[in-house]
Amino acid sequence: MASSLNDLAELYHTQGQYAQAEPLHKRALAIREKALGPDNPFVAQSLDNLALLYYIQGRYALAERLYKRSLAILEKALGPDHPAVAQSLENMATLYRKTDREKAAEELEKRAAAIRAIKR
Repeated sequence: MASSLNDLAELYHTQGQYAQAEPLHKRALAIREKALGPDNPFVAQSLDNLALLYYIQGRYALAERLYKRSLAILEKALGPDHPAVAQSLENMATLYRKTDREKAAEELEKRAAAIRAIKR
């Protein structure tokens, strides 16, 4: 059910129908949290999806909160050197660049690059 909701939310998202996408993303997140627990990588995926929606809408504080939670979940569940962690770091770096936090963005990008170099 959560995957189907997520897919439909992504469809709305890509069509620019953000008002329709947001509640579906939230429902998918709630279902995953209840079914899988709060520290599951699928929960992190739902958090990232909702964070991206907020980022696109310019709701940066909400996006940052969700990106940070997603990153924490991924680091705990998959380890600090997993490629999913690198992607999460890059997502947050993009947000930081958009909000004029260049130094913080650069640090995250360096960490992501180091992870990607390990996985080659």
